[in-house]
Amino acid sequence: LLLTAALHLAAVINSSFLHYTIPSVTVSIRRSFLSLYSTFSATTAPVPKCRLSRLCPPQHFALHIRSGAANVVGPNICFDGKIIMSHVLNNVGPGLNIVLVDGESGVVEKSHYLDMNAGKDILAYLKEIKPGMIVLVASFDDVTKKMTDEMREIFVGMGSALIRSVRHRDSWVFAGRAGARSKSLFEKQAAHDEKTNIYEGWPEMVEVAGCFPRNQTDRLTD
Repeated sequence: LLLTAALHLAAVINSSFLHYTIPSVTVSIRRSFLSLYSTFSATTAPVPKCRLSRLCPPQHFALHIRSGAANVVGPNICFDGKIIMSHVLNNVGPGLNIVLVDGESGVVEKSHYLDMNAGKDILAYLKEIKPGMIVLVASFDDVTKKMTDEMREIFVGMGSALIRSVRHRDSWVFAGRAGARSKSLFEKQAAHDEKTNIYEGWPEMVEVAGCFPRNQTDRLTD
């Protein structure tokens, strides 16, 4: 009789153990899995490129262009998540800092700064830019020393609405497309004015950022 009672008690205890411990183990495993999933998701979630506040939609490239500050700190040009030109990279210089990008693939083909003391070389360089190329420009120092009307009109043909008004020591940034019919949304200018300059003899630096659309051939012209 005592043996039977002991066996019955053991069965009850064992049943209770299974009833109460297995669900807690299951909950523990589930919580661990969710925690691991959340950590994995957080580390693999897409991050906006070029320090934008949002992700760019499909068929768009992230960009961020900042002009130089006076004649001291060089400009910065970021495209599709990569810094192409900057003071830190030591590949910027006084004049027009330009990045040329294939408008379909997003591949950077050229990056160079054009010293505005070499007028003829600059004009030849600008004339060689093919329709469809995405053109990113940031000023550093003075960009008007040998800026001709012909050079300005080339930028107008890329969508610039401000280049005709850029004057001595102005800050200017621009992103456009060679052969574009429409005006670019990515352009800013800060005029050199002794009354409003924030640096000694120089205006503030300017910047543009956003999502630039991939080429659409129906908007281009030769």
